[in-house]
Amino acid sequence: MSMEIRGPIELPARREDIVLETADELALVGELAMPESSAPVATLVTLHPLPTAGGFMDSHIIRKAAARLPALADLAVLRFNTRGTTSPRGTSDGAFDGGAAEQFDVAAAMEFVRERGLPRPWLVGWSFGTELALKYGREHDVEGIILLSPPLHRATDAEVAAWADSDVEVVVLVPELDDYLRPAEARERFAAISHAKLIAVEGGKHLWVGESQTRRVLTEIVAAVNPSALPLPTEWPVV
Repeated sequence: MSMEIRGPIELPARREDIVLETADELALVGELAMPESSAPVATLVTLHPLPTAGGFMDSHIIRKAAARLPALADLAVLRFNTRGTTSPRGTSDGAFDGGAAEQFDVAAAMEFVRERGLPRPWLVGWSFGTELALKYGREHDVEGIILLSPPLHRATDAEVAAWADSDVEVVVLVPELDDYLRPAEARERFAAISHAKLIAVEGGKHLWVGESQTRRVLTEIVAAVNPSALPLPTEWPVV
């Protein structure tokens, strides 16, 4: 007997409430989800959408990555509220700073990864989170960055182009019907990074609403980070 994997379903994992300490002495609330009975093969450090527009660590793609990918793809998933952001997990200290002081939030997450010895970290940003990945990801030891619906509002052309000299993998998922940056313009804006992999998602929208779009996003994440886990199951056995 099995159940379909969709919506808010949460698959088995080891889940731990965590607190990240920033260099400017703020406490950020979060969660680490790990495979239930094995070591992770890689780590997703997730960066959520704009908090002033309702983004937080429970934004649905990030929540579903944490709910499914430890079990389906042997990945560790770290998610947290950036400064001043509230979710059911709690409220992180500080106040939203438009992407400036949030560099300390990214650094705190990466320090946690180092302290825990979590393997092969990737930054996975969604919308505002992509700006943080682009602006600050080069300062840290990451295997790659995955950008979901990048608006490129805060990351400058120079900050994008700076990735051209990096050997870090850059994967960009651009929805066909995005509200801010669509595939044709995205190809121009990311052209400076010759090794970037830009994936135009037919029918996709900025918020990736619906199970088919959720599965597409999670599949592309796993294709980059642990392709041996594909195809992702759509059902889970029920004992």
